[in-house]
Amino acid sequence: MFWQEKPEEKSFDASDEVVDLCFKLECKTLPLDHAWSLSSALLDAAPWLKNSAHSAIHLIHGAESGNGWIRPDNTENELLHLSHRARFTLRLHRNHIRFADKLVGLKLDIEGHPITLGTFKQQLLVPQSTIFARYIVTDEAISEDEFLDKIAPQIQAQGINIRKMMGGLTHDFNTPEGKVITRSLMLSDLEKEESIRLQQNGIGDKQLMGMGIFLPHKGIAAVKELNEELPQEQALRASRLK
Repeated sequence: MFWQEKPEEKSFDASDEVVDLCFKLECKTLPLDHAWSLSSALLDAAPWLKNSAHSAIHLIHGAESGNGWIRPDNTENELLHLSHRARFTLRLHRNHIRFADKLVGLKLDIEGHPITLGTFKQQLLVPQSTIFARYIVTDEAISEDEFLDKIAPQIQAQGINIRKMMGGLTHDFNTPEGKVITRSLMLSDLEKEESIRLQQNGIGDKQLMGMGIFLPHKGIAAVKELNEELPQEQALRASRLK
């Protein structure tokens, strides 16, 4: 973990240059590991996304704990069971929102699981001081400190002053080119302008596979407490199984 105190914040007007489009979703189940299949199906149906700056395809999530920080392991053949409240989210530059209208009613097949996209609502990016990414591409078997050292220059290259940064759990995703290893990442005490910039730009070249996408989070302190509680909860569950 990296930790540095934040100076007094300046005033900031939120930008609407990049927005999230949240589509209603008709889908009962999906493979937990659907990053490649969802990306491939959507890009086949909407190839313009490949050349759309700031475009990102959020992975679809069901019920989960830890406000998105904790997620089930990517166990092969495990399924997500989705409720009617589940949404598919697409991040787009405002100049390309007009193309999104053509996605309403689109039917996709994700490894035998049908999806239909419904109507969508626009959501502005939130200039929250704490943001996180569920999946940042990394190397296998490196420590959290090594991960943070590797990712820090990519963030600083965007003109962002890192004050508090924390790595989370690792996940892996299967693709035809091989396995992709990811780790979650949280940054805190960002200036509002820094928060929006990092959400707009993301990190890495796999944002159309749901990786390197930043979202607002309730706070890094809550995650620290959650991570401290997890071993106790896991031990308690193990004792109940004996």
